[in-house]
Amino acid sequence: MAAAPGPGGYRERASRLAGAVVWAKRAPGGPAQAPRRVLPDGCTDLLWWGGRLTVAGPDTTAHLPAARPGETCVGLRFAPGQGPAVFGVPAHVLRDRRVPLEELWPRELVDRLTGTVAGTGSPGRVLEQIAVRRLREAADPPDPARNVIAAALGRGRSVAEVARTVGVGERQLRRRCLDAFGYGPKTLARVLRLVRALELVRAGMPYADVAAHAGYADQAHLAREVKALAGAPLGVIVAPR
Repeated sequence: MAAAPGPGGYRERASRLAGAVVWAKRAPGGPAQAPRRVLPDGCTDLLWWGGRLTVAGPDTTAHLPAARPGETCVGLRFAPGQGPAVFGVPAHVLRDRRVPLEELWPRELVDRLTGTVAGTGSPGRVLEQIAVRRLREAADPPDPARNVIAAALGRGRSVAEVARTVGVGERQLRRRCLDAFGYGPKTLARVLRLVRALELVRAGMPYADVAAHAGYADQAHLAREVKALAGAPLGVIVAPR
């Protein structure tokens, strides 16, 4: 599993599943401490939280988890477009939702997996094993173009350019994006641009330079997009906890 959460409350490691990440997060220890925002990133997660297996869909706005003080959640975060093949449903079905796994898979299977995760000291590793097995057996494997689509939109390519690159029309690209990522291509581009901008800010780049490098019109545009997608000003989002 991911290393136990330290004073910052969060740890992660690369997964054996290509592109995925195993993470563990401890909720703040008292009611005076607000939960840390979970920001849109184009990903879906398989969670071990509160003694049950739960699926976190792709978010369009910040999510504030309702965890008990001191509670630890362990998750497997799939690469964008990877999760639907594991869960067996299009990503848009899960958008902005937290769904018990038994709503998607047979209850008998989920009960058996729950017992396995509960009985191990390495829940993150068991989540990986579950996902690897499901991908191997998936009736509908991940969209082979998902990485190309995400990379191109993340670099600021237009929807028309990306559609031509993939060799489909814009309507077909939108359907494929909804199934794989949970968003249409324009929303996916906004989310991936936010992810890139936050990486640059956390690396120490000044806000004005971040706006230019991440593809915003200017710093004011960056500020508006962060507020719209993350629900708080940029300084609040990146402030150390």
